[in-house]
Amino acid sequence: MLPPLLEKIARSKVLIVGDAMLDRYWYGDVERISPEAPVPVVAVKEAKELPGGAANVARNVRHLGAACALFSISGDDREADSLEKLLGKDDVHCRLERDNLLNTTVKLRVISKHLHQQMLRIDFDTPVSKDARIRLLDNFLKHLPEYDAVIVSDYGKGGLGYIQEMIEAARAASRPVVVDPKGDDYGGYRGANLITPNRKEFEQVAGRFRDNADLERRAAKLIKELNLGGVLVTRGEDGMSLVEQDGRVLHIPVHKREVFDVTGAGDTVIAAIGCAWAVGSPLDDALHLANLAAGIVVGKLGAATASPAEILHELSTQGA
Repeated sequence: MLPPLLEKIARSKVLIVGDAMLDRYWYGDVERISPEAPVPVVAVKEAKELPGGAANVARNVRHLGAACALFSISGDDREADSLEKLLGKDDVHCRLERDNLLNTTVKLRVISKHLHQQMLRIDFDTPVSKDARIRLLDNFLKHLPEYDAVIVSDYGKGGLGYIQEMIEAARAASRPVVVDPKGDDYGGYRGANLITPNRKEFEQVAGRFRDNADLERRAAKLIKELNLGGVLVTRGEDGMSLVEQDGRVLHIPVHKREVFDVTGAGDTVIAAIGCAWAVGSPLDDALHLANLAAGIVVGKLGAATASPAEILHELSTQGA
């Protein structure tokens, strides 16, 4: 079923709204320990920048074949310029509500090239103004009818102050909404078709679960409280667990492969589901696509994407 689905996705349009950021990577060799403190010294040989956060979701959507736009808030700085330029290369329509009172969010990762291992991450964040959040909402409401599905990528940076209004507008327009949540209060996601927390994020809100049955009970309670269509918990090596409003439960084993870096795997999952829903695909097919795409991405270093060609190749190796 996936080859026809990928063909349909190429004719769809997906709107991503959320916290965009710039991912910086410094690559180098580690050959000694610092004499100043017991930490490795990384001799930086290469630097790279990539779209991160909601911007990485947009890249994933575009690389799966759908047309897409990203609406977000940024500083009025060189980092925002870089973000727009990078997304332009991927043919992502980028609308940044620039605020000269804040800095664009940057995540700096220092990576050992020899070990293929992340040594350190440094985050640069600043609060988001109310004025920028209002402008983001206005832009979202204006352009929502042009798109087939909505992906909300919340990284807790403060840019989604009016997320409930966005979800209500999308549902009123019969546009499916899938949310990658953040924080310890999911009240703002009320009415979404699906939320996709990882295990840690889910337990932060619903409490720690002992087994699958306990997870199902906690997810069902969350669904009822927030009128959600469903909850998809991504569980790393334990795969994904889906609980839907109608009581259906599905535990999906992970597609086993060598893992280099889990950075951005959640972005890939939500991008695949959003793309599939944009063309009216059943959730089962959306999850199959998401599982395959995420399996490809974790086999790469850094925030990566999966292309239709890679997905079809993966299908062929499975004999599917």
